[in-house]
Amino acid sequence: MTTGLYAPRPGAAPLPRMIAAQAALETRMLLRNGEQLLLTVVIPTLLLVLFSSVDIVDTGAGEAVDFLTPGVLALAVMSTAFTGQAIATGFERRYGVLKRLASSPLPRWGLMAAKTLAVLVTEVLQIVLLTVIAFALGWSPQGNPLAVLLLLVLGTAAFSGLGLLMAGTLKAEATLGAANLVFLLLLVGGGVIVPLDRFPSGAQDVLGLLPISALSDGLRDVLQHGAGMPWGDLAILAAWAVVGLAAAGRFFRWE
Repeated sequence: MTTGLYAPRPGAAPLPRMIAAQAALETRMLLRNGEQLLLTVVIPTLLLVLFSSVDIVDTGAGEAVDFLTPGVLALAVMSTAFTGQAIATGFERRYGVLKRLASSPLPRWGLMAAKTLAVLVTEVLQIVLLTVIAFALGWSPQGNPLAVLLLLVLGTAAFSGLGLLMAGTLKAEATLGAANLVFLLLLVGGGVIVPLDRFPSGAQDVLGLLPISALSDGLRDVLQHGAGMPWGDLAILAAWAVVGLAAAGRFFRWE
């Protein structure tokens, strides 16, 4: 009987497998974190149910849920791609997690790709949940699904770039406070719950250039009014995505 030879085969796993494994880990970490769940699931769900059921804000003609759902979907994207990612990455940087991962066989761009995949998976779960709740509340969407997909993808890219820029340049505690403050400010002034036409005309022009306003208004034009491709909103989101991702790539510090 011959004895088999089991020679060790040192070396890194294939790159796609490493990225997939890291993305699965990042997704589990996002979903297990209580603060992340509050931002990504609880707050958008409560806002959708509360403001659709109780006449608190004048959302114009039509059903309130038809106005609110696109804005809450935009808020869900921002909560995951910007606020949640900025806070999590900021503390990973503080505790040296990013430094250790950067020295592993997984390249730095692979780590960022894994984080992006985790964000996308979380957003899919958010959108499915919010869509089911919105349908239960009487939502009647319309419009081009491709336009909705492009808005969500560009919105994710824009907020991811801004979140990584904040996490890679500020201290973790500063990132925590700034990310939550920006979340609250954009929730109020980004057209999510309160229509932008309720603000003074001068403020409308400025607020309309924000990524959350472009995403919420674009989704609302398509899903509520059945508009075609919202090129203006897509252009604003694309500009934010290019600037945010480029700045994050240039100024992000791993330590």
